[in-house]
Amino acid sequence: MNNMKLILLSILISLSSCKKDDNRTGPNQNSEQLYTNGQIYTVNPNQEWADTMLVRDGIIIAIGTNKEVENQASENAEIIDLEGLMVMPGIHDVHLHPLEAASDNFLFVLDAQETAPENYATDIIQAINQNPDSEWILGWGFDIYTLFDATREPIKILDDISTTKPIAIMEQTSHSVWVNSKALELAGINKNSANPVGGIIMKDDNGVPNGLLIDNAGNLIIDLAIASIPNNEQNDYDGLVNYALPELGKNGITSVCDARTYWKRNHHKTWQQAESEGKLTVRANLGLWLYPTEDDAAQISRIRSLYSNDPNSFLKINQIKLYSDGIVINTTSAMEGDYLIDLFNLPTNNGLNYVSQNRISKYIAALEPIGFDFHIHAIGNRGVNEALNAIEQSSNGNGRHRLTHVEYVLPSDYSRFSQLNVTADAQVAGDFTHPENWHETDSLIDSSLNNANIPIKSLVAANARLTLSSDWDVSKLNPFIGIQNAVTRAPQNISLNEAIKAYTINAAYIMRQEHKVGTLEVGKEADFIVLSQNLFDIQPNQIKQTQVLKTYLKGELVYKR
Repeated sequence: MNNMKLILLSILISLSSCKKDDNRTGPNQNSEQLYTNGQIYTVNPNQEWADTMLVRDGIIIAIGTNKEVENQASENAEIIDLEGLMVMPGIHDVHLHPLEAASDNFLFVLDAQETAPENYATDIIQAINQNPDSEWILGWGFDIYTLFDATREPIKILDDISTTKPIAIMEQTSHSVWVNSKALELAGINKNSANPVGGIIMKDDNGVPNGLLIDNAGNLIIDLAIASIPNNEQNDYDGLVNYALPELGKNGITSVCDARTYWKRNHHKTWQQAESEGKLTVRANLGLWLYPTEDDAAQISRIRSLYSNDPNSFLKINQIKLYSDGIVINTTSAMEGDYLIDLFNLPTNNGLNYVSQNRISKYIAALEPIGFDFHIHAIGNRGVNEALNAIEQSSNGNGRHRLTHVEYVLPSDYSRFSQLNVTADAQVAGDFTHPENWHETDSLIDSSLNNANIPIKSLVAANARLTLSSDWDVSKLNPFIGIQNAVTRAPQNISLNEAIKAYTINAAYIMRQEHKVGTLEVGKEADFIVLSQNLFDIQPNQIKQTQVLKTYLKGELVYKR
């Protein structure tokens, strides 16, 4: 009798579970879907448009006209009416920072539009009062020129708030950090401290650190601060799963490259946990951060041990992220000529190198044969040139390396991207990339250089492979802002077709998955999105208003508006 009760209870539980699963979408619920009545832009040059697509177990079985496709569907296929909406391949964003954008390790955000740094005190004091148990007070968001223009040294502003609690605030681009004296003390930084590789410790007229740490000097402080947070890895995980991944789906993004995976902070383990727990709703390639101050041999050995490239996994650790230089507004991007102002009184005034050309070459020679592709931050024309030189010197020809940002490129280097099979990865979603803002840095560099800022048209004309990405959260995540800006930023604009390719098949190539996704064609996995409007039927200045209605990853619905 007891056995019979157990059997009946088991059946009831099983039926209940099945009923709950009825709400699932994707190939696990119904292995075959026939999508009809759509405007399907395939990004396949041999068949650009279709109206019907058959997906079985997450794989595209047929695509074309309804007449061509419907007779290949089984009688059990689920028929989904696209209602005349535009469908396109899922977006690839190959340069973003989802863990940094979403983590709660930073306790407050400052208003970058604020021009009086003394006014930041209220927000900082509030953060201290609300987080009495925090060993460090970490914030984010100021504009560096707000501090350059301050009437007193930046360190004094923070020391008036606290000299016992270390305070570190990252600038909105992440290329400088503002600290108080306690933070400098814990980091061991004083008037006798030399500049670290790729960084600058700013000092007052007496040689005493003034509280501004430029580029890699600031990175070292942030590493120290985050290490003090007991639950920093859980914060990263919660941010990734509960905020970043849903935001990616909402924006139609099905593939990403984490553009700065801090392996010393176990960022890679955060991604691995999300995958192992079934929470990963994108394909992700991690770019392991190359620490400029690390011993080369030890770092190469550690990075080799982290390589992971399972073809059956959505998660791969097969890229390296490094900085060739800094950024132009800090006068740290590597330029061929000197800057017009001198902020740091160093022996040279044409920018800095996080990683020199020779070191980049060394790392490529050591890690490309393992299977790593390099993702190289290069903003200045010297930085771009040196990165191309390093690839030319050391690549065995099998790498799928890319330079990201490419804000200033020597015309003589345009053709080298194609010749060396190097991808140019650009970000044009930010306001500063609009042509009307190009000359805002004329006080820093030769104004003629700003006539072709981020020269995507010139690069495409030179047969360079172009990708477009967000650099989220430096710029907005919405890819349709990037697409609109790419096609409207004359004289450095490109066609709509080229812009879409830059977010799909070109990006799939650098993620080594162009055989799986990036276009909608027979045999590929069904990563696609449904849009609120047809991008080809509207005015270019309306593209950014496009909304993603549905996002599918390998045939499974991962977002619905």
